[in-house]
Amino acid sequence: MNKGSKRYFLNFLLIIGFAVAVLWFALKDDFEDIMNLMGNVSWYWFLIIISWGLIYNCIIAWIYKIMGRRYKANYSNTEAIENAFIGTFFSGITPSATGGQIGQMYVMKKQGIKMSDAASLLWADFIIYQTTMMIYVTILYCCVFATVYERNLFFFLVLIGYIINACIIGALWTMALFPKVYVKLSHISVRLLAKLHLVKDKEVTLQKWTNQLHSFTVEIKQLKNDKKLIFQTVCINILRLTMLYALPFVVCYAMGEKLPMNLFVTVIAMSSFVTMANTFIPIPGASGGTEWAFVAIFSTIIDSTLAKSVMIFWRFSTYHFVMVVGGLIFVLAKRKYDKQKFMRQKASFEIDKE
Repeated sequence: MNKGSKRYFLNFLLIIGFAVAVLWFALKDDFEDIMNLMGNVSWYWFLIIISWGLIYNCIIAWIYKIMGRRYKANYSNTEAIENAFIGTFFSGITPSATGGQIGQMYVMKKQGIKMSDAASLLWADFIIYQTTMMIYVTILYCCVFATVYERNLFFFLVLIGYIINACIIGALWTMALFPKVYVKLSHISVRLLAKLHLVKDKEVTLQKWTNQLHSFTVEIKQLKNDKKLIFQTVCINILRLTMLYALPFVVCYAMGEKLPMNLFVTVIAMSSFVTMANTFIPIPGASGGTEWAFVAIFSTIIDSTLAKSVMIFWRFSTYHFVMVVGGLIFVLAKRKYDKQKFMRQKASFEIDKE
């Protein structure tokens, strides 16, 4: 087993360990009540709930299909779905979702998209998604944050997470608008890190950062001229975020706990607060902390036992089940592309032999 495989295996064990610990803490005091609530979910509602995370990833695939056709005219639904689920899988098994784009670049290269184009596509998706999400969440904050933040001190951490994400999107747009300033700052940063022995090869690191900045700024310039693509992807991202954030409301309904419609926006906002709280959790899948944050946040508007029950279904649909499907898709895709490579090599060998 190589180092990469060992690291992923250890991450899997960490995720499983946190999942078991979270389930134990969630069930230990309210086991019977939680089981009764979960038992109220009929089989068809259960199918809807577990399909929710799959449909969410198919919406992401829709975005990749639109963007992918800028670089490959016949980029298919199957390739876009592979891209979305493999990205989700690698994001889920690496700390702070750092492996998602690496996995996606690997699969896009196999799909016939150049690495430079794959990097541009991922930059475009990231900047559009982050910008849309921050505008979306800001509107939600303005609608409900003032009425809920005093109910739980945890919301102070949510606010800090929001500020950090706002700084990230601000930094990205600063990079796009003032690339020369960023290059100067990166040189200063790398030299400082090199003096602290945190960077081994200063020149190689600087070159990587410069190349990434170049890809990013080129993509931003191209995006400015493609208003249709921006409009389409922003609209799809709004649908994507709304679907993700609305799932707890649906789960409550499936359990027979029908929340009033005037809480719909509040539930969506609370779900977005969980996303903001994840900023502080550098564990694969933000395991443990995400579940705790969900219960802490939603317990301010619904009963704690109901919040724990909803969290179990919500987390299974949006993370654990999707991770399993994403892992299977990666294995099947890798086998398919390895077979294609073998067949090409075989055909080339037979031609040379003739």
